[in-house]
Amino acid sequence: MQIQNSCKTMPTSILMGVKRIARAGIAHPFGDERSVQQAFPSAVNEKEADPFLMCDYFEAVERDGPSDDPDHFPVDWHPHKGFSIASYLKSGTGRHGDSLGNRQSYPTPGMQWMNTGSGVEHAEGGANKVGDRVQGFQIWINVPSEFKLDDPEYGTVEPSQLPQIPASDGVKARVLAGNLFDKTGPFRTKKDVQMIDFEFEKPTSSVEFDIGHGLDTAMLYVYEGSLAAVNDREEAIPTQSVVLLDADDTDKRGIRLVSASQEKAGVLVFAGKKIKEPISWHGPIVMNTQQEIAETFRDLRSGRFPPVRVDWDYKRIETKER
Repeated sequence: MQIQNSCKTMPTSILMGVKRIARAGIAHPFGDERSVQQAFPSAVNEKEADPFLMCDYFEAVERDGPSDDPDHFPVDWHPHKGFSIASYLKSGTGRHGDSLGNRQSYPTPGMQWMNTGSGVEHAEGGANKVGDRVQGFQIWINVPSEFKLDDPEYGTVEPSQLPQIPASDGVKARVLAGNLFDKTGPFRTKKDVQMIDFEFEKPTSSVEFDIGHGLDTAMLYVYEGSLAAVNDREEAIPTQSVVLLDADDTDKRGIRLVSASQEKAGVLVFAGKKIKEPISWHGPIVMNTQQEIAETFRDLRSGRFPPVRVDWDYKRIETKER
């Protein structure tokens, strides 16, 4: 079953409270020298961020150039199961392969998303030229237990499907998921969420908007520049800050952001409804129990993973029937 995002967003004057402001951390998702800025769970744990699991932000200059081998990906083949993923790139070129047989490159700003369900293997990268600036986010979203064994789904979103819209004077927005001012994002999540990328193009610009009713988690990540105010908190909020808002009060849905006087800013806003289920999380596998984790790794070792896949060797494109 595929549930479309239904929450509508209109400006309001009733602002949510600010619970706390924390700093993003540094993570090494590949186990080597490559690092990312991690908004959550480093700054906000998975219980408070529920249903959001992870947001990694990366910005780098390509050193190696594009892959000559169509089967080579710098981020090698690896499994995922039990949650949804969005790879949102603001610059550079995205490239993806997976066990559903997808092999795609996509221009930016763009996104590729997966509802990993019962399991996928995928690989990424290798489409950028030497010197290209690559900037983007990897975002993981948990799903309720009833969806964790669904057949996996994949989508690619190109720039024409991810346009910026004017949010206010000096502020533009790109809606990744959910709604903003009647614009609906293309990420087809299992449960309603809002994910919106705001770009403040001039100093001291501001925007005010609502999160959807029924969503009881709200956070924002200042990934570039700085803010001068979030709602009633009028203080300097520097780059790499994560703001956790109080979304429990159904009468207070508003968010107001004001950029600082010295620079432009970029802010990613997240809102969702808490799942409130146990989380058993081991690397790229997110389930509800340790038993389910153990079963998944047995399937990986035995070759039964992923259970839904194409009938050719998806790691070798030459084996695909023409």
